[in-house]
Amino acid sequence: MAARPLTIALVAGETSGDILGAGLIRALKAKHPDARFVGVAGPRMLAEGCESWYDMEELAVMGIVEVLERLPRLLKIRRDLTRRFTALKPDVFVGIDAPDFNITLEGRLKQRGIRTIHYVSPSVWAWRQNRVFKIGRATDLVLAFLPFEKAFYDRFEVPCRFIGHTMADAMPLQPDKTAARRTLGIDEQALCLALLPGSRKAEVEMLSADFLKTAQRLREKWPQLEIVVPLVNARRREQFEQIKAAVAPELPVHLLDGQGREAMIASDAALLASGTAALECMLAKCPMVVGYRMKPFTFWLAQRLVKTDYVSLPNLLAGRELVPELLQDECQPERLAAALEPLLAQGETRNRLLATFTELHQQIRWNADEQAAQAVLELAHG
Repeated sequence: MAARPLTIALVAGETSGDILGAGLIRALKAKHPDARFVGVAGPRMLAEGCESWYDMEELAVMGIVEVLERLPRLLKIRRDLTRRFTALKPDVFVGIDAPDFNITLEGRLKQRGIRTIHYVSPSVWAWRQNRVFKIGRATDLVLAFLPFEKAFYDRFEVPCRFIGHTMADAMPLQPDKTAARRTLGIDEQALCLALLPGSRKAEVEMLSADFLKTAQRLREKWPQLEIVVPLVNARRREQFEQIKAAVAPELPVHLLDGQGREAMIASDAALLASGTAALECMLAKCPMVVGYRMKPFTFWLAQRLVKTDYVSLPNLLAGRELVPELLQDECQPERLAAALEPLLAQGETRNRLLATFTELHQQIRWNADEQAAQAVLELAHG
């Protein structure tokens, strides 16, 4: 009998997981061209040759109500995957993100003697820290993007490997500002501010008015200030346009469909909602101020649940306040404008910040796809 090829099972639950899965498959195929990949995949993983037993879209459910509506179907898929992976006995199972779905699945497969990896740590270091124990029981290894995540798992003796961040690999250490401005039609000599009020409906609703009023204040000091606003989709664009018509109808802005990364690279400073955008902005070498507001009860709850000193990834990476975070009642136009002024003025504050951004970029630029593939192979052959 011929030896079975290396068999890797994977489950990705959304687009970001599909991108990671495709990169991992590519790196594994470079070492094992005949390897078999099977599970739940999106279009990028399918293009790399992964067999998919279910459409990834079935797992991409957000919000409590939506999850409850789809729960019977999700539970049925998880039971069927448990049965089929148990019969297949892959060399390793890799659950990519989607922690609510994947960690339970990993636990069941581990009990049946299958080695399991959870790829991308959930934010256990920030809130619901007790999840670390469930993750430790369910997985043989966690692959973490950020060094402070590995430090957290080490405290609880849960096997974890820091692999660097794929976004840090994808973005150059010295972005081409001139090319980005040319793409967006912005003058090379202009002073430029990016406003990124978030990707979710609630974020755009809570932040857009204050962000626009901040830009108005800054234009009083710099009348030629160019303002770019990348919006993730047509719905968010329409929502933002309605708010702008009510709050700042005369303010000239360049509205962009997507192109968030180009806007960050092109801009001299950015005002943005918290989230992955702050990390991307750091990698784009664009000085930033983080402004964020939630419904009062949600903020009250978050203050009690979140265990970190900072909310933005640049500050968490640096272990200090590198970028200003103006949250809730502090998220006011006059305070946001005052925090942005020294970043738009081309001085020492800005230069020091950019040097630190470059250092942090180098710390997490580790060729993550390759590192992840190496971890999978070590576990498979272990």
